[in-house]
Amino acid sequence: MIMLTSPRLTPWQEMELARRQFNQLFNELMPTREAMWTPAIEFNATEDGFTVRVQLPGIKAEDVDVQVSQDTIAISGDRKFEQTDAKGFRSEFRYGKFRRVLTLPAAVQNDQVQAEFVDGILTLTLPRLQAVKPAVVKLNLAGTDTTAIAPEAETAPEAPQTEAAPEVETTDVWNS
Repeated sequence: MIMLTSPRLTPWQEMELARRQFNQLFNELMPTREAMWTPAIEFNATEDGFTVRVQLPGIKAEDVDVQVSQDTIAISGDRKFEQTDAKGFRSEFRYGKFRRVLTLPAAVQNDQVQAEFVDGILTLTLPRLQAVKPAVVKLNLAGTDTTAIAPEAETAPEAPQTEAAPEVETTDVWNS
């Protein structure tokens, strides 16, 4: 006996399938041909950054707007319907305005993003934001000189040496 089983979907795939089915249902109920739609994407995370591919067939590059912040990508545009007088015309293409917003799992260098738009596929290459290593600042109380110590230094800075001050009666301003 041969058992046919359907491939098991991941939760992400199930949500995407449900989203597409809802979009299809609402687009069929909409009286206008120009309903809002969302383009399909592929997202790939690497050690160096992220690659996002967006499927935009039949759309010109000048009709696409891409905005990238350190943690978000917003892609929007418009695919215009070309009117035809042919009898029996039927179209399942998606027309109208589209918008897709992606929240990135890590910050990117948004001023270093590379974009390529070939054959209806928009490819964005987003390098990860390199963490800034804080420098340790050593204060010299005897003078006014301060020097920065690189974070790779293996020894911790020594505490500044000060002369013992005569004891003065003080009040505790935090607990008064």
